[in-house]
Amino acid sequence: MPPLTRWFVKTSFLYLGLALITGLLMEFHSVLKLTMPGGFFPVYIHLFVLGWLTQLIFGVVFWMFPKYSAEKPRGSETLGWWTYILLNAGLLLHAVAEPINSIQPNPFSGWTLVLSAIIQFLAGLLFVANSWGRVKEK
Repeated sequence: MPPLTRWFVKTSFLYLGLALITGLLMEFHSVLKLTMPGGFFPVYIHLFVLGWLTQLIFGVVFWMFPKYSAEKPRGSETLGWWTYILLNAGLLLHAVAEPINSIQPNPFSGWTLVLSAIIQFLAGLLFVANSWGRVKEK
């Protein structure tokens, strides 16, 4: 298994744990009738979908898709690492800014959410650019 795949997969497991803990905390607050900032549900969804599922898929695709070429079997490893960095930077930025924005909306936290979405979008584009050539007929 390539190092980049290991990083994607292990990081996805960390996000799965964080998502489960976030969900558990939301349920405790719900059962105990305590107030919790509304920004945690979007964080919970992002941790599950982008942190766990998407990251796991990206790692497995980088590893298992057909070879790009004999010289570069997995495409550009540099693009793969940039995908990993941007996806995680955007996700962490979102996880911090969303609860802040729900408690005390302000232009800074609002624009931080926009920036996090742009960073995650760029990660997706890099993933597609790096993987597109590996999808081919037999």
